[in-house]
Amino acid sequence: MQVIFLVGPTASRKTKLSLKLAKKLNAEIVSCDSMCVYKGMDILTSKPPAGDMKKIKHHLIDIIQPTREFSVAEYRSMALEKIEEILKRKKTPLFVGGSGLYVKAVIDGLFPSAKKNLRFRKKQVALADKYGKSYLYKKLWKIDPDRAKKIHPNDLRRVIRALEIYHTEKKRPSELKIDTRPLKYDFKILGLKLDRNELYKNIDDRVDQMFKKGIVKEVKKLSKKKLSITSRKALGYGEVLGYLKGKYSLEEAKELLKKNTRHLAKKQLTWFRPDRRIHWVPPSKLTL
Repeated sequence: MQVIFLVGPTASRKTKLSLKLAKKLNAEIVSCDSMCVYKGMDILTSKPPAGDMKKIKHHLIDIIQPTREFSVAEYRSMALEKIEEILKRKKTPLFVGGSGLYVKAVIDGLFPSAKKNLRFRKKQVALADKYGKSYLYKKLWKIDPDRAKKIHPNDLRRVIRALEIYHTEKKRPSELKIDTRPLKYDFKILGLKLDRNELYKNIDDRVDQMFKKGIVKEVKKLSKKKLSITSRKALGYGEVLGYLKGKYSLEEAKELLKKNTRHLAKKQLTWFRPDRRIHWVPPSKLTL
């Protein structure tokens, strides 16, 4: 029994290729996207078309309201349950998505989650604003160089989280043991490798399509709800909301979303590249 993961940056054709791969493997697809769990965010999150989800069974899409918070711990628990269900049906679990933290959580387990300390976080953000992100990163490096090595210096959220764990637990984050066991099944990770120009063209085309499909209408509808902190982070929500509030033109909102999507793709690749378990292949040569 083997679990397959298909990963890569946004707009790398994962959704389209996953359908072909699922047919070949007699698989059921498990979404590994931190935003596809939310209902009513279809265009924002580029969910698979309803027709495709009827052809191949999909899981962990449209499972909660966007007013609810959702954590990686919740995702892992649900994902492990889906693996067992799919294997009982004598099918292959095929995880598809670009949320690197979710992929890692399923495969490697989770670190114990220290209690949140909002006052501490705000203080660290203020320090970063005053002295720069490098100030906090150097602080983390002195405390826990092993943990610092695994975090990009500009990833302020993760740097602050590591400092928060140290502050709360009185232990270095790298010393904390994983509180859940790694995936007990054999697995294979396939990563989609695209030329940068091709990837950026895909991103531009996707954003253009999102506006044609009605992303403005979708965001307008969502903006009337009290969205959770996590759902508000959906790429495209803030950019379109800025247009709706009159901060800039529709064309400027579109270009801003394209730029921010390229930034997301870079961040995703930065996350995935160090993982030597990933077999990188061009979309045209995706095989097992």
